[in-house]
Amino acid sequence: MTRVLVLNSGSSSLRYRLFEDAEVLAKGLVQRIGEPGGDATDHGAALRRLMDELDLSGLAAVGHRVVHGGERFTASTVVDDEVLAAIEELIPLAPLHNPAALTGLRVARDLLPDVPQVAVFDTAFHATIPPEGALWAIDREVSRKWGLRRYGFHGTSHAYVSRETARLLDRPVADTNVITLHLGNGASATAVRGGRSVATSMGLTPLPGLVMGTRSGDIDPSLIFHLHRVAGQSLDEIEEMLTRRSGMLGLTGDNDMRTVQERWAAGDPDATLAFEIYCRRIREYTGSYLAVLGRVDAITFTGGVGENSREIRATTMAGLEALGIAVDPDRNRANDAIISPDGSPVTVCVVPTEEELEIASEARKAVGA
Repeated sequence: MTRVLVLNSGSSSLRYRLFEDAEVLAKGLVQRIGEPGGDATDHGAALRRLMDELDLSGLAAVGHRVVHGGERFTASTVVDDEVLAAIEELIPLAPLHNPAALTGLRVARDLLPDVPQVAVFDTAFHATIPPEGALWAIDREVSRKWGLRRYGFHGTSHAYVSRETARLLDRPVADTNVITLHLGNGASATAVRGGRSVATSMGLTPLPGLVMGTRSGDIDPSLIFHLHRVAGQSLDEIEEMLTRRSGMLGLTGDNDMRTVQERWAAGDPDATLAFEIYCRRIREYTGSYLAVLGRVDAITFTGGVGENSREIRATTMAGLEALGIAVDPDRNRANDAIISPDGSPVTVCVVPTEEELEIASEARKAVGA
């Protein structure tokens, strides 16, 4: 048996889980780090607190979630000074997330110098997307110089859920095609062929694709130029709007899907329209990935919204019966693992994601444990 500590560092938080193989020995969240009245004065103090509270003897590795690995990191990687420097160079691609991951990595290396630190990248699972799905039709020299391509995110979730779906269907992973729908405050869709990502909805950053809690998802890029030229908004103002004041928040004033659904059920017109936009976007991506994969064995919902919203699952899949996709109302209400009728050509599943468990598994592989 091997122990792995998984750390997910935010700018003012530290979420952790201690695993022994697949068993969770301890988990928790240190919040409001560095803030008045917070749980810790800084990330170093937060990790020292964990070391005092947890039995970290016999650790095989510490796995760290790192959002962006760019073009360089296509697999989980044992961290050294060169890797740290490379992750720092990628900060412009993930300015909100990579700095926090770097802080966690540096503190853990200092406090646990004899334990391998492993960076597990959200983008790595999507490195298998072929060039025709990863590149955009822009000036190729500009694209090459600045690393402009579709990277994709939520990779640990999509990897875990696609494998679990194959297990649920009792099929070999290598012979299973799945569309995974990770729906939460952040949301993304991925087409997985034989365990390998071949298309995903997020891009250079986590902004495009599905409608999210505060992020817009897909827009016409000219909207940015139009707001800059006609409305006089700065690029910073537009970026702030698209990332923090759009999505469900922009459409309804609420970014919590539970609240939006309550308003939708009560007949609120703004919530009704937002709900329809949200579900239509998912349906559009589902249809496009049916075309990309050619044969689809399953469509799997995961994430906080995907695992818990019967209404979104039913609405998103409604009208797709001609494509072999249907949802059984009773199974859907019961939150069964399989919510499609028996004999459906495409199985519709609900699989809870376990991103931290996937990070622990990746950390073990990286150190050969």
